[in-house]
Amino acid sequence: MGMSFPRLSQGHRSLWRRLEFAALWGTIPAFYLAMTSRHQPVGAALYLAAFVTTLGVSWSEWRPPTGHATDPRAGHRSLLNLPLGVALLLSAVLPQGGGSDLLILRLGTSVLTVLRWAETSLPSSWRAGLPQLLALCMGVLGLCGLGFWGLEPTARTFGDGLWLAFTTAATVGYGDIVPTAPAAKVFAVFVVLLGLAVLSLVTAAIAAVWVKTEERRIEHELLNDLHRELRSIRAELSALQRDRRP
Repeated sequence: MGMSFPRLSQGHRSLWRRLEFAALWGTIPAFYLAMTSRHQPVGAALYLAAFVTTLGVSWSEWRPPTGHATDPRAGHRSLLNLPLGVALLLSAVLPQGGGSDLLILRLGTSVLTVLRWAETSLPSSWRAGLPQLLALCMGVLGLCGLGFWGLEPTARTFGDGLWLAFTTAATVGYGDIVPTAPAAKVFAVFVVLLGLAVLSLVTAAIAAVWVKTEERRIEHELLNDLHRELRSIRAELSALQRDRRP
C-alpha cells in the first residue's frame, strides 16, 4: 500500500503562501544581521524561518486542494522551490560573516527571493518574462564584474569587480573604486551602454506590469457597470411586458 497524504484545503494553501511571503521579508534584515558578530543567530533564525515556510509551500503545491482531482503531472508549480529552499538553508546553516563567498551566496539568495516575490504577487509578470529579464540583468552584472576583476588592478576581489560593475552600469559613480587601467576604462564605456539597456528593459517590464494591472481593474469596473445596465434594461422590459398584458 502506498503512503497517502491528507489533502489541504484552499485556505490552508493560501495561509502557507502568506506565511512564506512574510518570512521572505525577514530575509532583508537577515542579510545584514548575518554580517555582524552579535546578531548572527538572529539572521540565521530568519533565514531558517523562510526556509521552513518555503518548504511548506512546496509541500502544499504537491497536494491538490480538497475537491480537486489529483494531477500526477502537477509536481512543483514553481521552478524556484528547490533552488530557493537550498539557498535559504545554506544561508541559515553556513558560518556567518562578511566573506566574499558568503556574501555572494546571500546575494544569490536575495535574487531568488525577489523572483519568488514576483511570482507570488505578480503572476502576470512572471508569465510575461520579468524573471528572465531579472536573470539577464544579474547575468550581465556578473559578467561585467568578472571583466573588471580581470582588467582593473584596484578590483582585487570578485566582490570589488561586482561593485565597480554595478556603480558603473547604474551611473552612480561613488568613487571608492574607479577604472584606472586603459583596458578597464574602455570596458567601462561598454558596461555603461549595456547596463543602461538592460536596466531600461527591467524598468519597462515592471512598469508594464502595473499598467496592465490598472487596465484590468478598469476593464473589470466597466464590465460590472455594463452588467448592471443590462440587468436594469431587462427589468424595465419585463415591467413593460407586464403592463401590456390585458
